[in-house]
Amino acid sequence: MTEQTEQTEQTEPAAGPEEPEEQPPAPATPHTAASAVRPATPGTASGTGTAPGITAGIGIAPGTRTAAAGTRASSAAGTRTGSAPGTGTDTAPARSAGTAAPGRAAPGAATSTGKGTSTGTATPVTPARARPLGEVRWWPRSFADRLTAPLPGVRAFARLAREGAIRPGTDGLRGIPQLPYAPGSPPRVDVDTVAVTWAGHASWVIRIGGLTVLTDPVWSRKILGTPARITPVGVRWEDLPPVDAVVISHNHFDHVDAPTLRRLPHTTPLFVPAGLARWFRRRRFTTVTELDWWEAAELGGPGGGVRFDFVPAHHWSKRTLLDTCRSLWGGWVLRDRNGQRVYFAGDTGYGHWFHEIGRRHPGIDLALLPIGAYAPRWWLRDVHADPEEAVQACQDLGARRMAPMHWATFVLSAEPVLEPLTRVRAAWEKAGRPREELWDLPVGASRVLPPGARP
Repeated sequence: MTEQTEQTEQTEPAAGPEEPEEQPPAPATPHTAASAVRPATPGTASGTGTAPGITAGIGIAPGTRTAAAGTRASSAAGTRTGSAPGTGTDTAPARSAGTAAPGRAAPGAATSTGKGTSTGTATPVTPARARPLGEVRWWPRSFADRLTAPLPGVRAFARLAREGAIRPGTDGLRGIPQLPYAPGSPPRVDVDTVAVTWAGHASWVIRIGGLTVLTDPVWSRKILGTPARITPVGVRWEDLPPVDAVVISHNHFDHVDAPTLRRLPHTTPLFVPAGLARWFRRRRFTTVTELDWWEAAELGGPGGGVRFDFVPAHHWSKRTLLDTCRSLWGGWVLRDRNGQRVYFAGDTGYGHWFHEIGRRHPGIDLALLPIGAYAPRWWLRDVHADPEEAVQACQDLGARRMAPMHWATFVLSAEPVLEPLTRVRAAWEKAGRPREELWDLPVGASRVLPPGARP
């Protein structure tokens, strides 16, 4: 979502009795319930807390900037018992418009072959031990130390107010009738076949390992703080196969939609970022597995099941006035018994994490990457990739194919509604990638990984 753009986003109504909100957090040492083992935060420094925000969409007080972790390097795989994520305090200075975020390279600066494989010799990484499903865990009260760029301060808000560029003008909206839309049902596939169907925005129906997995399911016509959908949902709810699992990237309203989630059985296995399980358990979901970056869990199925790896993203989290960065954010790598991998990025800006994800998860067959909600660039570049950066991210990942998402559904920012598609196609061609490897699907369309997709 253009979470920084949604200045008018409302606080979510309570679904039944809610626990009282905790006070604005200070960074704390993480720990887990019982004998749980938690991996150390990759090279992080303790971030400064954020004050209650101006609106639910921002979460910082005027003049406040959250500590950036832009210079953090990823750590090697492994775990530590009861270790703190860091000991230093890092307060980032305000950046002028057009200045790159700390630790963030321009898209052209990343090293890649241009054919979807990163250069250099990859260091083998031992996969993380799968954690138990539904495990109850304790987390730090803030994940602000995971930010890779500071959240905007009063000067940025003042500039946005002056410029007023948070929605496209009349000319930018004229392309709505031309948005690609081809509603349909997910294809029938066998347990060894991977297929994806784009329902719109960041909602996908992934058939993998004999399971049906939904990503960030939003079937509502409207979400809090945004205009109504400009394209209908591409897959009718009644046309979905039985849903075996749901993955959530972060807690923003365009990725966690309470009315949609109420349609699911309470026994549906949910895989969510660290710190978000309580929200779902309040709504009576019984199997909620929350993970930190580089952790994994497994869910059995007729095709041998699926492994769910939670990986970093360049983003943030907020849902109410008092919970800025109180839960984590990230993407997911889904892998079946045959080694077929689908990467779902969720919401993310461009940055160093893509190389590391590709190193730890080599041979990604399909990357579902966001290409929309990026303008004005000075305001959104740290948390939303533009089309050219999405293509570069695909290169950094070493992914064989890319399917664009996070566009053509909600008007969340100032770019013309058709611009993301034209720009991603041009960037893909400029990168020298085969046209058939760009799965620029209409909303509602499906694609199946070809037989023998794995080498």
